[in-house]
Amino acid sequence: MSKTILFGKGIRDGIPIGLGYFAVAFALGIAAGEAGFSAAQAATASLLCNASAGEYAAFSLYAAGAGYAEAALMEIVANARYLLMSCTLSQKFAPNSPFFHRLLVGFDLTDEIFAVNVSRDGYLEPAYAYGTMLPTIPGWAIGTFIGALAGNLLPEFAVSALSVGLFGMFLAIVVPPAIKRRAVAAVVAASFALSSVARFVPVLAKISPGIVTIVLTVAISLAAAIIKPVPEVWDED
Repeated sequence: MSKTILFGKGIRDGIPIGLGYFAVAFALGIAAGEAGFSAAQAATASLLCNASAGEYAAFSLYAAGAGYAEAALMEIVANARYLLMSCTLSQKFAPNSPFFHRLLVGFDLTDEIFAVNVSRDGYLEPAYAYGTMLPTIPGWAIGTFIGALAGNLLPEFAVSALSVGLFGMFLAIVVPPAIKRRAVAAVVAASFALSSVARFVPVLAKISPGIVTIVLTVAISLAAAIIKPVPEVWDED
């Protein structure tokens, strides 16, 4: 199959993802505007970092006055799963694939793009991967831009209402596996509980919110991995 056809197939499969990203990025843009970013700055951030959780963490830390080291560390924690996805997807490339193809494909390795690329039969052709990226990167950046712009123009009550959409996205990600797996539900509950406790414990309240978030994320994830490691095949509890 020619590279042109593969590229076209990638665009076809990437369009639904790009449309979904536009809707999510709109809410993310509102969060960026509330954190003090201009529409252009928010769009640039989305062009360089296609990761909803990572970007939201960065915007939140910026709004809280966190330093660069805290923000960088939180980005590593929030986006650590992409390291595993990259290792998996690298096995799909032909052994003689140039390094620059692997590097460029890894730039926009989101959950959905990973899913459509890793599910293809045979070796992954870079042309197809680039096709999936073509609608998704602009969709993410434009959605963020318009969201930030709308946040600056809409009245405060409307911005507050629309900003709930981002939390709805996180709930949509967390709730289904939490319903299916009691271990996941326990981790979610522990995260909520410990985050709330951290706000009211005098010692922890004096520490930067970014540091507290990083410590809780790593500690809860490590505890869950030790107590209830993920099996190769997820059976019902």
